Amino acid sequence: MQLRFNSEGAGMGSLKKLDDYRFELPKTGGMRAPGLVYASEKMLPKIEREKVAEQVANVAHLPGIVGYSLAMPDCHWGYGMAVGGVAALDGEEGVISPGAVGYDISCGVRLLRSDLAAGEVRGSVDKLMDALHAGVASGVGKGGPIRLDKRGVREVLKKGALWAVEEGYGQRADLIVCEDGGWLKDADPDLPSERAVERGRSQVGTLGSGNHFLELQVVDEIYDPGTAAVFGLFAGQLTVLVHTGSRGFGYQVCEDYLRIMQKATGKYGISLPDRQLACAPLSSQEGKDYYAAMCSAANYARANRQAITHLIREAFERVLGRGASALGLGVVYDVCHNIAKFETHEVGGKARRLCVHRKGATRAFPAGHPEVPEPYRGVGQPVLVPGSMGTSSYVLVGTERAMKETFGTCCHGAGRLMSRTQAAKQVVGHQLACELREAGISVRTDSLRGLAEEAPLAYKDVDEVVEVCRASGIARKVARMRPFGVLKG
Repeated sequence: MQLRFNSEGAGMGSLKKLDDYRFELPKTGGMRAPGLVYASEKMLPKIEREKVAEQVANVAHLPGIVGYSLAMPDCHWGYGMAVGGVAALDGEEGVISPGAVGYDISCGVRLLRSDLAAGEVRGSVDKLMDALHAGVASGVGKGGPIRLDKRGVREVLKKGALWAVEEGYGQRADLIVCEDGGWLKDADPDLPSERAVERGRSQVGTLGSGNHFLELQVVDEIYDPGTAAVFGLFAGQLTVLVHTGSRGFGYQVCEDYLRIMQKATGKYGISLPDRQLACAPLSSQEGKDYYAAMCSAANYARANRQAITHLIREAFERVLGRGASALGLGVVYDVCHNIAKFETHEVGGKARRLCVHRKGATRAFPAGHPEVPEPYRGVGQPVLVPGSMGTSSYVLVGTERAMKETFGTCCHGAGRLMSRTQAAKQVVGHQLACELREAGISVRTDSLRGLAEEAPLAYKDVDEVVEVCRASGIARKVARMRPFGVLKG
């Protein structure tokens, strides 16, 4: 199957089928690298409608790009780079682009395990959901119980999840099983604007809106018993999945630096087919400043998910009358999917330092990699893949093939099938809530329209997305979870 597209500066191109799950976009025009899309034949019409291949080609124009401009199977149209896009830029001669990171910097997913079987809380689900709804603020612009002055915000930006633990929001053990130990040391808390800092004062410990959520889930399938045991997962188990990011703070950092990068693109004579990919050399002051400010926003997101973990534990303790340790509420993993990170990868038989941009794509490192937390190093890094509200989510694990082909990257979720506006036109919020209730899913939300915008029909089939990852060898399936309680932003 061939897919035609138009891209200013890229000429005409077509996706060439390499195998059942990989489609190559040959280099044309000003592309500095070919493109590679992971998908099934069934997914291609959606990719065509959304002009994802055009965005893959546009990203391939970035100076210093190495290997392929990549798109994961959950890919869909995004600002500058497709959501689900991956680009590795040479660490010395490449560039950094806010549009290839995204507005919600370090948006990510955290999975909590428990020692409980889901059946043990069936009679308390509504009380648990009420307590979670009361304790974890959700919705546009909502602030939570943690209020910070400007100095406090800067401590968050400097220390990330470590700050939260030091303030009593969790345990040191939580950090051991987080990507980067829960914080990035390259953050400069003085770089984000006063406006960004102001927006961040009241949003630590909050979900936000859109596709962000908190779900009570049951592990309903184990595919790899050995790896699942290492991750502390078992069939029938109660788990909690959280998806949120850096809130208004990260959005403001992106907004501020997009303006700076627009000027920098011209200043450094960089020619691009899409101004939304505005960038600056990694070696430039603009590039260094954005990276350090982005790390600050990433730390905010990690502190946010850590604080939410503490609030979840408090809600469980209030409803079930048992302490978090007695319930076994521990972190399985915390991974982000909107970030640019310096990593070492083998390219052409040589180790190279790269700045890997992942936008709506999750790091998936294999067994033995030194950046996989020690408790999991023997099996590989957990990859957390949420489905849409009302459908399953997955735990995968990274592979050596992913390291060779995708710079150690996998999908980050189901991926949107239609816009929020389209979904809201087709779905009535209160009716969807009733349908979910009838399906055994207790829902809490402050916005019925927001609920409609996130209806399952607005998303791709997560089972198919995960199957592409498995069949192409960039991840292995470990476990599947099914929701029975949903708190939506």
